[in-house]
Amino acid sequence: MSFNEKIAHIVYASDDRFAEVLGVSLVSLYENSKDMYDLIVYILDSGISIENKEKIVFVSESYKRKAPIFIKAKDISQELQMDVDIDRGSLSQYARLFVSSDLPNNLNRVLYLDCDIIISRSIRELWKLDLQGKTIGALMDAFSKHYRINIDLKPNDVMFNSGVMLIDLNRWKERKVEERLLRFIASKKGKIQQGDQGALNAVLSYDTYCFEPRFNSVTIFYDFTYKDLMIYRRPPEFYSEEQLRAAVEEPNVIHFTTSFLSKRPWMTGCQHRYVDEWKKYKGMSPWKDTALWRDNRQAWKQKGLDVYKLIPKWIALRLAGIMQAYGRPIKNKLRMK
Repeated sequence: MSFNEKIAHIVYASDDRFAEVLGVSLVSLYENSKDMYDLIVYILDSGISIENKEKIVFVSESYKRKAPIFIKAKDISQELQMDVDIDRGSLSQYARLFVSSDLPNNLNRVLYLDCDIIISRSIRELWKLDLQGKTIGALMDAFSKHYRINIDLKPNDVMFNSGVMLIDLNRWKERKVEERLLRFIASKKGKIQQGDQGALNAVLSYDTYCFEPRFNSVTIFYDFTYKDLMIYRRPPEFYSEEQLRAAVEEPNVIHFTTSFLSKRPWMTGCQHRYVDEWKKYKGMSPWKDTALWRDNRQAWKQKGLDVYKLIPKWIALRLAGIMQAYGRPIKNKLRMK
């Protein structure tokens, strides 16, 4: 084995706006991974303030862990000398594409985590997963075949959620993944469906081990029944109902992804099943007294949700499914021209 089971190397990427959300995630990581001999955290920094950096360091020190290593994140637009569209989130998310060149050369394996995650069980089981010879381990995502076509994949190819990625860095370097990612983005003139995640899928679809969904329990697992999720998202292949039930009932990693049906736990009015878990870790953090965010979603999205709730469910679900499985890919295709 080329890595130590009890010393995990964890990577986050954040700007200042999400520094608080990152800090809460860090509390949950330390609180629930006390069986790990060491947790070495790297933060790809896209402008985190000195004040928030000090708070993040305080979190680590309060658990008697080493202070995180802040690494200035690369700017994808500067690297490619072109404008790169932000299809979702912020430009800071592209920072993870540079894990092989930004992190220390002697690392064999890293676990990348989005900021909007809490760890509910020890990270050890995920950290030591056998990747079955693949470059990364990730959650198979539930997207229709039309999303795949937009990023040059075949209709049944794997698409994955890049918010939790267990990465074999040696293989990543050997297969020149970073160079291939940059080449793909450049070939699309910086306009890619789902931004950095779309690029990662395009390059790594054939080189991904799809781990159990309990290691990345995303919000749609909670918003829909299994049957309704299949109608709404229409993936060509997906996990079993039993696997998704385990991801909801006993998640190792809870990922508060965006969903038109849900608010996120740092926003007022969130009703996610595990919102109180997130708030618990916030209450243990240096940001315990900061106010929750107002709902900052676009007005038309909020109105759309109101309409969805007024229509009979079986009709609303199918209309939303048509928009999700066909409408959004068509919109993405037009945008990328």
